[in-house]
Amino acid sequence: MVKPTLLVLAAGMGSRYGSLKQMDGVGPNGEAIIDYSVYDAIRAGFGKVVFVIRHSFEADFKEVFNAERFGGKIAVEYVFQELDYLPEGFTLPDGRQKPWGTNHAVMMAANVINEPFAVINADDFYGREAYATISEYLQTLEGTEGRYCMVGYQVNKTLSENGTVSRGVCTVDDEGNLRGMVERTQIERVNGTILFHDGGADEPLAEDTPVSMNLFGFTPDYFRHSEAYFKEFLAENIDNLKSEFYIPRMVNKLISEGTATMRVLKTTSDWFGVTYKEDKPLLMAKLEELIERGLYPRNLW
Repeated sequence: MVKPTLLVLAAGMGSRYGSLKQMDGVGPNGEAIIDYSVYDAIRAGFGKVVFVIRHSFEADFKEVFNAERFGGKIAVEYVFQELDYLPEGFTLPDGRQKPWGTNHAVMMAANVINEPFAVINADDFYGREAYATISEYLQTLEGTEGRYCMVGYQVNKTLSENGTVSRGVCTVDDEGNLRGMVERTQIERVNGTILFHDGGADEPLAEDTPVSMNLFGFTPDYFRHSEAYFKEFLAENIDNLKSEFYIPRMVNKLISEGTATMRVLKTTSDWFGVTYKEDKPLLMAKLEELIERGLYPRNLW
């Protein structure tokens, strides 16, 4: 049985957080969130990790996150996302500074992934159970196409105490498959109720509403579909300097046209991230709690 691969989207510099947060220490020995992600992936049966990074911090990143750091327990590769990595026939428009989005980042790994794979954000803590759940599903997909998956988190387990958050709110059918994702911005808890403020009106969300935290599972055909649709996206949006090619956009297209299905895998895991600087102490405290409960060793490596 082929082991799945973990694709880590690490090319983004968190603008609100103000530093290269992928390398920021949150564990008791300076471990980054990436360390916990790779640790969970190894014990969930992943065989390789691929980091999407940028050339501007390549040396610093590789010095920290390499096969030696992980004790040789998982293969490590690196690919690069840059603004001018575009299909033939397209050129970078003057003034473009924003990256092309998460699905463009995924596309950068097309030449190094030939097996089912999971996609994660570098700066999100997804939890041990989530990795075990998606790994088990991915291991059933070898040789198939168009049967994707994602881990759906309950929105009440993904909020920040320090401001609003954006989440991909999911609609799921009776068979557990995704029908669509809608990005909702400015989600927060107000007087005990979870609300989003899109369009100016306050709309409530149920506590257990499934949301996407960018933990997806794909088979390699996804690269082929992405390459084709990215050209359509660029033809329509090349002059929009802020347009981004997000994973949910690609997934929604493939689902709506019947090319693929996406099973929404449930998890009881809490999600943690550092959207704001003030989130870091809370994450560190949670990791300490998990260590005390015996879910992680005090020294990961």
